[in-house]
Amino acid sequence: MKQRQFDETTAVSEIGLGTWQLGGDWGVVDDSTAVQIMETAVAQGVTFFDTADVYGGGLSEQRIAQFLRQSRANIFVATKLGRVGEPGWPENFTYAAMRQHTEASLRRLQVEALDLTQLHCIPTAELQRGEVFEHLRRLKQEGKIKRFGASVESMEEALICLEQDGLASLQIIFNLFRQKPIETLFAQAQAKGVAIIVRLPLASGLLAGKFTPSTTFAANDHRTYNRDGGSFNVGETFAGLPFATGVELADALKPLVPTAMTMAQFAQRWILDFPAVTTIITGATRVSQVVANTAVSPLPPLSPELHQQLAAFYQTKVHDHIRGPY
Repeated sequence: MKQRQFDETTAVSEIGLGTWQLGGDWGVVDDSTAVQIMETAVAQGVTFFDTADVYGGGLSEQRIAQFLRQSRANIFVATKLGRVGEPGWPENFTYAAMRQHTEASLRRLQVEALDLTQLHCIPTAELQRGEVFEHLRRLKQEGKIKRFGASVESMEEALICLEQDGLASLQIIFNLFRQKPIETLFAQAQAKGVAIIVRLPLASGLLAGKFTPSTTFAANDHRTYNRDGGSFNVGETFAGLPFATGVELADALKPLVPTAMTMAQFAQRWILDFPAVTTIITGATRVSQVVANTAVSPLPPLSPELHQQLAAFYQTKVHDHIRGPY
């Protein structure tokens, strides 16, 4: 597993583990499977886990803490805050609420200071106002967090956050169906030394190339209840594409996949070919997925010609179908 610099003092695995599924919204992952997924990730060289306080009402954080206590693995754990229902928006963005939510994550993760906390896709107006960043700086001064960043929905929001002193990272949706960050964000982030954490690299599974228009998901899976943005930003599900359109586009990409790679590995290798990317937080509900995802790190880069084809495919076939903030 190759490492990339997160900041001046810390390097992390370029393939991380997203743990949304360890809390819910991707069907049911039981305790035993959750442990096996984390064990396998660590065995494959993963050193970066991403979670959030709302994943399963704190279940994801609790599972990570229990695993790390038993395994003694040295993992950089990134969490998020801002979307807890109590007290809810806009009170969540006061210093008192952010401190309360931070302390709750500290208890669940059983640590004295969070490696990284990230604003969790909060309203653009709150980012523009800037008070939340002052609260984060204060929490850092108090020793409750080591670093702070922001998980954002759009490039507008990413660029707003980049203007904030002390920002350590930006978490964005970036994949073959969402290529806008290449031109609008990457150079600025690199110039400022801000780490880029990539979520949804497979567009909620579309880019694994295994779905058909008739594929169904569990009722408690966001790919069922949020495919049209019914519960949160539509971009978080299938990269904002209508499901049937996404399946059709994924099928159209299959002839471009190199013979030595699966389609999911191909999609992640494309992401790693961009030096601005620090780590990809691919999720997994099965151990086999972890093994396949982590095997991407040593794969060779895609050819310049293939990158050109993929850029043209996005511009001519994909771009106009994307819904939601981008």
